[in-house]
Amino acid sequence: MSLSIVISAYNEEKNVKDCLESVDWADEIIFVDNESTDKTVEVAKRYTKKIFSRPNNPLMLNLNKNFGFTKAKGDWILSLDADERVSRKLREEIKELLHRPDGYLIPRKNIIFGKWIKHGLWYPDYQLRLFRRGRGKFPGKHNHELLVVKGEVRKLKQHIIHYNYTSVNEYLKKITYYYSDNEAKNFLESGKTIHWHDAIRMPASDFLTNFFARKGYKDGLHGLVLAMLQAFYTLVVFAKIWEKQGFWEYNNEQFLSDAQKEFASKGRELSYWLTRVKEEHAGKATKLVLKLKNKLFS
Repeated sequence: MSLSIVISAYNEEKNVKDCLESVDWADEIIFVDNESTDKTVEVAKRYTKKIFSRPNNPLMLNLNKNFGFTKAKGDWILSLDADERVSRKLREEIKELLHRPDGYLIPRKNIIFGKWIKHGLWYPDYQLRLFRRGRGKFPGKHNHELLVVKGEVRKLKQHIIHYNYTSVNEYLKKITYYYSDNEAKNFLESGKTIHWHDAIRMPASDFLTNFFARKGYKDGLHGLVLAMLQAFYTLVVFAKIWEKQGFWEYNNEQFLSDAQKEFASKGRELSYWLTRVKEEHAGKATKLVLKLKNKLFS
C-alpha cells in the first residue's frame, strides 16, 4: 500500500525543512504552496518535485489542502501542516496499519511557548489526518474543521508533533486576524444569537473548562496563561459578532445589577472548582475536613 503526504504551506521556510524530513520515507510528497514570498518553495524543492502553486486564502486554508488531495496518487493520504512532524513511532505505526479501515485519528503533541501542553484543550487533540485516497476531504466551511472521511475511522496511539505557538504575538495575530473572524462569520451564518451576558459567560466558561475541568492547571503557569488567552479569544469572537450586529446596546437601567449577578454566578463556579481541585490533591483526612466544612457552611 502506497502513502502520499500532502502539505499546504505559506511562508514556512523556518518550519518546512523539519516537516519534510520527517516524512521523506513516504512514496510521494505533494506540496501546495500558497503564494509564499519567502524561501518556502526553494526548501520544498529539495524534497519533492510535485509542487503546486495556489492563491493564498487565509480565511479558508483547507481549500488548498483539498486541492492537494486531488493530486495524490497513493492508496493512502496523510495531511500535514508545515509546523507538524511525524514521530518515528508514528511512522512505524502507520506502516503497519495501512491495510485496515478508511481513516485514522492521530493524537497531537502541541508544543506551545516551548512546552508540551498535556492538558486543557491541547491534548490529546485528535486530528483526522490519515485516510484512504478518495474517502476524505475538508468540508471547506471554516479553518478549525476536521477532515471528513467516508467509512470506518479508528484512533492511532503515536503522535504528530505540533510546534504550535512559539510567541504570544503569534497567538494574538492568529486569533485576531484569522480564527476569530472565521468563527464570528460561521456563528452569524448559523442563525444563532448572542446576548449581553455572553460577554461574561462565554470567556468565563472557557477559562473554567480549560483550566479546571480539563485540568489545565497541571501544566502550571503555561496552563494558566493559555486558559486565560483562550478566554480572551472567546471574548474577541463575541465582540466581533457584536460588531457585525451594529454594536447594539443593552438598555436596561439595572445593567450594573445584572452584570454583578453574572459575575457572582461565575464566582460561585470558580469557588466550586477551587474546592474540588483541593479535594483531589488533598489527603484522606484533609478531604474529610473539607467535606464537613462544605456541609456546615453550604
